[in-house]
Amino acid sequence: MLTLIARRLGSLMLTLAAVSALIFVVMDVLPGDPAAIMLGTSASPDTLAALRHELGLDQPLLVRYFLWLGGLATGDLGTSYTYGVPVAGLIAERLAVTLPLAVMAILISVAIAIPLGVASAAKRNSSFDYLAGVLSQLFIAVPGFWVALLLILGFSISLGWMPAGGFPGWEAGLIAGLNALLLPAVALALPQAGVLTRVTRSAVLEVLHEDFVRTARAKGLPRRAALWRHAVPNALVPVITILGLQFTFLIAGAILIENVFNLPGLGRLAYQALTQRDVIVMQDVVLFFAGLVIVMNFLVDLSYLVLDPRLRGRGR
Repeated sequence: MLTLIARRLGSLMLTLAAVSALIFVVMDVLPGDPAAIMLGTSASPDTLAALRHELGLDQPLLVRYFLWLGGLATGDLGTSYTYGVPVAGLIAERLAVTLPLAVMAILISVAIAIPLGVASAAKRNSSFDYLAGVLSQLFIAVPGFWVALLLILGFSISLGWMPAGGFPGWEAGLIAGLNALLLPAVALALPQAGVLTRVTRSAVLEVLHEDFVRTARAKGLPRRAALWRHAVPNALVPVITILGLQFTFLIAGAILIENVFNLPGLGRLAYQALTQRDVIVMQDVVLFFAGLVIVMNFLVDLSYLVLDPRLRGRGR
């Protein structure tokens, strides 16, 4: 097992190094000069050259790349060209909105999908199974931003129950913060719930046909107990995989929802940095997203070792 973990860690570090190089090269070849964007089109060539020198943009690509890596290793993510503040502080501030939003969305998704998928598998080919299939397909097909607009029209404008957008800050209180994130979390959760429902149903159906489930039923174990004690725990491996992927998607893919609800999250920061050609912010945010995906995949691999003893045996 330790050998498997060491291999996964080595693969994680190599992947991060490759991704960081790719991100830096791609950001460098993007059109537009950050110095010209900051000073405007009327700036003189001497002023542009001085600012480029101050920002280190006149140094060779390889030198700038290793300076960036050195800063990442020491926790210095650089200073934003646009905001003039450390990027680490910007990411931490925006993550305080995006991370709770993603956690709320994944909890809502699990609360909908797991019971719906398990019940659909237990009642295969019934009217309930058909209805669950239609709902999950509907959740997948409808775009999240359109769901967000419907939620705003229904619960904010028509009923006035929830805020239509904005974030008051956690200093305004936990209830106020969660209330502002509830509708965005639902808009993010529904498409993911549709995918998770279908995966859960398929996984549980596959396990229900295994010999150990039939043996448990033959020994007199009630159907419900066999389902929840034996079938569902053994069907968790593909479900955990999808959950890991969904969590990273909810962190990195919330740009549209954060813009619809005017939330000061990490996705909105990435969008603003792209429009303002703030290269250092884009590099750090994209690397953060990529690193999060890689780390989540590593944690999913570790969960396999916990859930499936056969993999621990192979490691030995």
